[in-house]
Amino acid sequence: MKKNTLALATLLLSIGASIAFSAPASEIWTNQCAKCHGADGAGKTVIGKKLKLKDYSDAKVQADLKDDDIAKAIKNGITENGKDKMKAFSDLPEADVAALVAYVRTFKK
Repeated sequence: MKKNTLALATLLLSIGASIAFSAPASEIWTNQCAKCHGADGAGKTVIGKKLKLKDYSDAKVQADLKDDDIAKAIKNGITENGKDKMKAFSDLPEADVAALVAYVRTFKK
């Protein structure tokens, strides 16, 4: 019984630690996405222009985007003509992916 309690406590602590240390979407965006997509999501960076990234501040672009497609791009990356256009963030927890999707929605003007 003591062994099971210890195992359960260890599991709960590790889950709690991963939740507690999850970065806010704005921080993930700044550290992982902004260099290409821009701080405002407009994609007007040097890399963004070269890759012809979508302008996430554009209402029409936002209307055409599906949350599932954004999440899929984050988790799986984007490949075009056999080359990686965006790297995959497959190790990102689902909660962070969902938070990033919601964050992308805040760029709409």
